Formats: sequence, structure tokens, C-alpha cells
Amino acid sequence: MTFVQLIDCKTSKYDEMNRLMDTWVEVTRGRRTATHAVVGRDRATDGHYVEIVEFPSYEDAMRNSGLPETSRIFEEMVALCDETPTFTDLDVVRDEQLNKDAVRSFLLDTCGRDEPAAYRALFAEDYLDHDMAKGTETRGVDAFREETLGYRDAFPDFAFTVEDQIAEGDRVATRWTWHGTNTGPLRGIPASGRTVDMSGTTTFAFRDRLIAEGWWHWDTLGMMRQLGVVSMPS
Repeated sequence: MTFVQLIDCKTSKYDEMNRLMDTWVEVTRGRRTATHAVVGRDRATDGHYVEIVEFPSYEDAMRNSGLPETSRIFEEMVALCDETPTFTDLDVVRDEQLNKDAVRSFLLDTCGRDEPAAYRALFAEDYLDHDMAKGTETRGVDAFREETLGYRDAFPDFAFTVEDQIAEGDRVATRWTWHGTNTGPLRGIPASGRTVDMSGTTTFAFRDRLIAEGWWHWDTLGMMRQLGVVSMPS
């Protein structure tokens, strides 16, 4: 279970505190167990800061606390605070990553279905799509939906499997695999009746909780080879 630690402190020397934290990161490089750290400044109270540090588990956090450098840095941090900082240990019991969930919903449930409302619930009206296989852009959520319907016509049973997802800021990158049976024409290529398995990655950018732009990189050559359109040299 993911574990987070909240460090609450008040200081008029934040710049010095920030440099101290940079020092701690450097001296514990390769041994620290924290995976993510966020520092927030209280808008309502001057000099009030809260740091949220994420660890894979409580045990990892304790190993981090046991580093000799951590004890030394903590003593220096206390000296920079106006009062003794407080620590709150929290086991994470609910972790919703909404942008990642939206991407999963599109890939697993919505993609290739003729449901305009479902697309509009996920994508901005002016959505811009970049498909590296085509080398052209698709503008507008309705045009993008029509494009995915073309793949559904060619592969009525196609399905994505989400293998990995990474989210940072307004971006979500997804590594996926895809399977489908080609029973309809695809961009002038007649139906082959063959099955296709391929992989790719998609990065989506969000704006106001909606997907505003996307970049697709996928194994076009592998698809064409499996369809019998191209052959690999012997």
C-alpha cells in the first residue's frame, strides 16, 4: 500500500529550507526511498508550508528515516523553522488519478463506438489528434470519432489492453496492446480475414478536465505485415 508523510512547518527562511532539501536529495542519491514529493505554501498564512512525501510503503519510509543523512538534515531543518515541525503518517486508502482513468475509459470502453455524447464527455470540442502513421492531423472531436469508427468497421472486434500508464502534470502517457480481426476494408485495403496484434503508445494532454490533444505512435509496419500487405525481406 502506498504511504505518504505530511510535514507541516512554519518558517520565515524558506529559501534556506529549499536549499537544505536540495542538499538532502543530493547526499542521499541512490539510497532514498521517496518516490514523489510536493511542497505547498499556505495562501492564508504567511510562512506556513506543507510537504507531502510519497513512499511505496511504510517500511520504505522508515528505511528513509533511518538514513544518517536524514537525521542530520532534520536537525538543520528544525533550526530553520519558527516552531517544531509536525509529521503525520498516512496509509493511502483511496487514490484516484482522474486523468489516467479518463484515458482508460476511452481506450477500453469508448474508442470506435458511435456514441457522440461519450466522446464529448472525454474530449474537448477542438481536440487535435496527431497520428504519426498518417503524418496528418485530425481536428475536432467529431472528426476524430469518425476516424475511430473507420477502424471499428475494419476490425469490429478490436480491443485495447492498457499495459502501463504514466501521468505528469496535464499529460498521460499510455503503453497499450491491441487485437482485432480484419473483416472490413481499411483505407482502400480489402478485408483479409486475418487477426492483428500490435502495440503502441499514446500521450494525451488535458485542458479543463478534457482531453485536448493526442499523439499516437504505433506499429504500422507490423499491422501491414500481419494483413499481408507487405512482407519482410528474407
